[in-house]
Amino acid sequence: MKGQQTRATILDAALALAANMGLEGLSIGALAEVTRMSKSGVFAHFGSREELQISVIREYHAKFEEDVFYPAMREPRGLPRLKALFDRWMRRVSMEIDSGCIYISGAVEFDDRPGPVRDALATMVQAWQDALSRAIAMAVAEGHLRPDTDPQQMMFEVHGLILALHHDARFLRNPVATERVRIGFERVIDYYATPAGMQSLSGGATRAAARPQRKSRG
Repeated sequence: MKGQQTRATILDAALALAANMGLEGLSIGALAEVTRMSKSGVFAHFGSREELQISVIREYHAKFEEDVFYPAMREPRGLPRLKALFDRWMRRVSMEIDSGCIYISGAVEFDDRPGPVRDALATMVQAWQDALSRAIAMAVAEGHLRPDTDPQQMMFEVHGLILALHHDARFLRNPVATERVRIGFERVIDYYATPAGMQSLSGGATRAAARPQRKSRG
């Protein structure tokens, strides 16, 4: 138990370092200094800098699921669940503006660097994208999204909004970036949703009645 607690303490410190300095900023030495442990003590829990980076990625993903995925899964299937996923995701990214999202910063660091760290990061990001695609497919099955909706395309559009939020809020310090992303998500929903889908959301009946119907693509 003591060993698990020590490892958890080290991982918490490593997450904070990675959020501010990137995964490449992680080192056994820097972590030993922050945790006031010996280098050999930190090394004993991970064995290498690469394993430390991979462990941080997995820990970040676990916390991401706790904050975003699992709470949203308690919402009804369809648009309510999809909206909960997006809202919680956007809230988490907004809270990470001053530190950084490891998914996004890690992608920049390792986009052209093959190896186990990149593989671990890509696996976690892909798992999240797959979860979004499944939520979209469920919304189609529930009749909340048009039957010709391509889950992969819609997921791509939604994911792009979060990338834009991170870029404009963190890099450009745009104070209205969050509101622009909210508007963007509403427009995506307006394009794909059915009247039943709009009614499934809070205040959806009014919006659905006021929204002009579009012809199906094809």
